[in-house]
Amino acid sequence: MTSIVQQAAAHWRFVAPLLNAPETEDDYDPLVAALDELLQLVGDDEEHPLASLASHMGDLVEEYDETRHPMPDVRGADMLRHLMQWHGMDQSSLPEVGTQSMISEILANKRRLNVRQIKALTQRFGLPADLFLE
Repeated sequence: MTSIVQQAAAHWRFVAPLLNAPETEDDYDPLVAALDELLQLVGDDEEHPLASLASHMGDLVEEYDETRHPMPDVRGADMLRHLMQWHGMDQSSLPEVGTQSMISEILANKRRLNVRQIKALTQRFGLPADLFLE
């Protein structure tokens, strides 16, 4: 057995949980906690020796999330309604998007968000434009 295989075998019980796809929430939660800790260590340094491990773990977490907790398709008006509720806003709180009556029409699905309005919403909430597209 080569030295690298011997080292891997000696440490495998510590490393394996970081490399295996989670099958349950009990597998998922420690993986996410370990990934958070690893990301604190690696930061934005793509050359860090553990960056590829962080990337692999991120892929495992993303795959689990997509299969177990898929995001439903949401209309732009629904996203706007949710954000307004979350931030305690009413129709008059978004003058950069339009008048109060215009916001009411958007929320009632009588009018669609246009490009200018979507741009204003992305700037206001710091979210990508595709969340408001229909």
